[in-house]
Amino acid sequence: MKKILILAIFMVTTFSFAQKAKEGNIKALKGISEYTLIFDYENLKVHKDSEEDYIAEKMAKREEKHPGEGRGEKFQKSWLADRENLYEPKYIESFNKRFDDQEVKVGKDLETAKHTMKVKTTWIYPGYNIGITKQPSKVNATIIVYETANPDTILYSGEFKNQPGSTFGGGDYNTGIRIAESYAKLAKSVAKYMIKKAK
Repeated sequence: MKKILILAIFMVTTFSFAQKAKEGNIKALKGISEYTLIFDYENLKVHKDSEEDYIAEKMAKREEKHPGEGRGEKFQKSWLADRENLYEPKYIESFNKRFDDQEVKVGKDLETAKHTMKVKTTWIYPGYNIGITKQPSKVNATIIVYETANPDTILYSGEFKNQPGSTFGGGDYNTGIRIAESYAKLAKSVAKYMIKKAK
């Protein structure tokens, strides 16, 4: 029984931190100290649907339950605003704090950076927290690094899958907060992989 439990934990851990190189070599990033960040959400899937269908379904449910209150539109605005307000700051904060001496840093519109790191989100599972039971959010993303002046030359491209997001103490009832924690985990995974492999 103990062996089965250990194996199950190992499989979940491996699945959660799965990383797969698609193009280039992580070692090509050795010596790069700054990256301008671009976040790309085009053609994003949310759970089993396109993002457009997911938003439309959530809007319709809110309008049906609370007609005339504008809750559907409020959800749509909040969902899209969470990208810039929650996900992206969490990614930046989480990535940068992995480098105590700031030998590597990321940020949006870093004027001195000669390289760009694109965070291409491909899939989001929002998760849920209803008190008695909860599921963490998960994010799949492709990280693409290239010279800013020469975007067709990709130095590295890799997939990071099933990055989990939740908070301690059960305070993650808000979908945006859960997903933001997935971006924090994603950044941590990317930074740790770079530290380990880009030598």
